[in-house]
Amino acid sequence: MLKQLRPVLSLLAGVSLLLLGSGLLNTLLAVRGSEESFSDQAMGLIMSGYFVGFFVGTFLALPLIRRVGHIRTFAMCAAVGSVSVLLHDAFATPWAWGGLRILTGTALVILYTVIESWLNATTPPQNRGQVFAVYMVVNLGALAVSQQFMSLAPASSYLLFALASVLVTLSLVPVTGTRFGPPEVQQVKRLGIRFLWRIAPLAISAAFLSGLAMGAFWGMSALYASRIGLPTSEVATFVTAGIIGGALLQYPVGRLSDRFDRRRVLAGIVGVAALSALLIIPASFASVEFLYAAIALYGGLAFAVYPVAVAHLIDHLESGDILPGGSALLLVHGIGAAIGPALSGQLMSMTGASALPVYFAAVQGTLFLVAVWKMHQRQKDETTGEPAQFVPMVRTTPTALEMHPDDSEHSPDLTPDITQGTSEESDIHEEGREPPPSQAAQS
Repeated sequence: MLKQLRPVLSLLAGVSLLLLGSGLLNTLLAVRGSEESFSDQAMGLIMSGYFVGFFVGTFLALPLIRRVGHIRTFAMCAAVGSVSVLLHDAFATPWAWGGLRILTGTALVILYTVIESWLNATTPPQNRGQVFAVYMVVNLGALAVSQQFMSLAPASSYLLFALASVLVTLSLVPVTGTRFGPPEVQQVKRLGIRFLWRIAPLAISAAFLSGLAMGAFWGMSALYASRIGLPTSEVATFVTAGIIGGALLQYPVGRLSDRFDRRRVLAGIVGVAALSALLIIPASFASVEFLYAAIALYGGLAFAVYPVAVAHLIDHLESGDILPGGSALLLVHGIGAAIGPALSGQLMSMTGASALPVYFAAVQGTLFLVAVWKMHQRQKDETTGEPAQFVPMVRTTPTALEMHPDDSEHSPDLTPDITQGTSEESDIHEEGREPPPSQAAQS
């Protein structure tokens, strides 16, 4: 395994440093915002700004890389990201933070795109599944570890902002110092979201509702922990427990989705997730240890929803449509993630901190009803070809989907351009073909 990973170790080191910095900043802002007496509504909008920036950066990444190359793009965006981290401490106002979160999200998604497209080109097709798995472990591991930096200094100090900035800056060292040349970025065909809705509406629904839930988790869970009275060190542990739960339960839950009807498994996942979310309400737990266990259970189930949606979509796609289909699904998930923090923040502002776990339960409960409704439709849920294999993952950029094992037939240097995937011109009818009859009946 080490021999297979040696060519990409520098890239994995770079992304781990990025995630250590961005993960620390995310929790730091929630705690610092609480100390600055920002309202829950304001914090929700601020945290949504990151996902808005992530969405904008997805459109800018590939054109920028094509124009100036991978290394220059990475250096430029790392500088922007590092400076934006420091400016959060200098201008601690809701309006300034909202703008800075958009800027930070834009810079970071371009940085991730550079690394992931480079990983794709460097990794031989036969090793892509292993590299994809390691990449996801690095993602979740770095995010979990980053929370523990919160214990190094008070949130009101400059030190933690400086540390986050340093980590983002240090990501330049392994990436720009790699001896492997950057790849060429090409375009592949695109699929419209309307077409995906026709063939797999449950996958689209799950991606969007998962985005609503996960956007609120990443943006508001640290603020929730702070609002219910946990000290800073325990706020970090609360978020870490949710991430670790997501890392540990994805694989066993995913294996169930490979053995049984994915709709039934998805309904079971979100049904239990909705109930476990209610255990996070302050009146529901008697000790902080129970709280950690509850958020770990919820995280373990909630993190599995998006990859199950990806596998369900792939079940309904021909092999040549996996990359553009996955990219469009990621876009739907991102839209939900951008809405989630703002919506949950508004609810917390209106009714108190307990609104967040209730929000989690409501979103997961809604998806449960959708999945049950799909199971009781008369049409038989047929697939196009061989069933897909569940692959644990977190939301990332479209380029990482090229390493998905179900796409092993494709060349690793193709990068899907989702910037055209939502326009009406990108609908599948423009390509002159209809979905297979068995798929068209699903809607």
